[in-house]
Amino acid sequence: MQQEREKEKTAAVQRMQDYINQYGESENFDFDGLYASAGYSRRHADRIFKDLTGKTPQEYVTAVRLSMGAEKLTGTTDSVLEIALDSCFQSHEGFSRAFKHLFRASPREYRRGERAIPLFIQYPVSHYHVLLNHKEEMRMDKNVNVCMVTPKDRPKRKLIYLPSKKAEEYLSYCEEMGCEWEGLLNSISEKFDSAALIELPDFLVKSGFSKIAAGVEVPLDCQCSLPEGYESAELCECTMLYFQSEPYENEADFCQAIEDTYSAIEKYQPQRYGYDFAYDLAPSFNFGAEADTGAKIAVPAIKK
Repeated sequence: MQQEREKEKTAAVQRMQDYINQYGESENFDFDGLYASAGYSRRHADRIFKDLTGKTPQEYVTAVRLSMGAEKLTGTTDSVLEIALDSCFQSHEGFSRAFKHLFRASPREYRRGERAIPLFIQYPVSHYHVLLNHKEEMRMDKNVNVCMVTPKDRPKRKLIYLPSKKAEEYLSYCEEMGCEWEGLLNSISEKFDSAALIELPDFLVKSGFSKIAAGVEVPLDCQCSLPEGYESAELCECTMLYFQSEPYENEADFCQAIEDTYSAIEKYQPQRYGYDFAYDLAPSFNFGAEADTGAKIAVPAIKK
């Protein structure tokens, strides 16, 4: 009975997240529609939403809108006022005040590239329960999936990363370090690719820390202010081999897609194509999985 209640609670909050994802930046958004999507009273929906996301629906919607506005600050030449209005704020001042309260930087500071900010990432609550269940029961009906492999040459560059002390994989990393890292690292416009969970090479693992971190690669001359705890290191030239799995239909299959991609890496013979794996030179990057694109993992290699 308790398990069924938790399942329905998760489903209700997921419906609210889906509603925000669809209408959050639209003039058609209204909170009555949000609560109707949950199927509960406003008071009960507020409570379960905060229980599972850590934010009230109002705080969550504001964070979504401010993060969308932040992306426009670096991706467009629109004025701050235009972006504020597009983000459903009534004025430049209201947007700037809310922006600085959430991100600890003004819109202009972020647009100038002076610091990274913790962009808000909408983690589906249903995915957390999939991860928990997947750790307890592995799916036995393994299918053979196809992985595409794409080499990308990397110059000398800088790694910006947040190390953990005891994490072994994604779930334990987020339990130890929180989830703010993804939005913050993705706010760095110079990054080569999106933020990822990474496994560090031995030369970057300090005493008392694990090999698991979160990070991004950026040009050597990248300069931005980062919160305490983040590290940076120079990486030498190498090739990153990108392994991309097939898309999948069921959103809950993202764990399996990642596992299948790691399995493909284990079976891959890079020597046949003029490469050797080089895990001692750079981290490997787990970018996660999306249903329409599949899982994506990048591992370091050198040309023979």
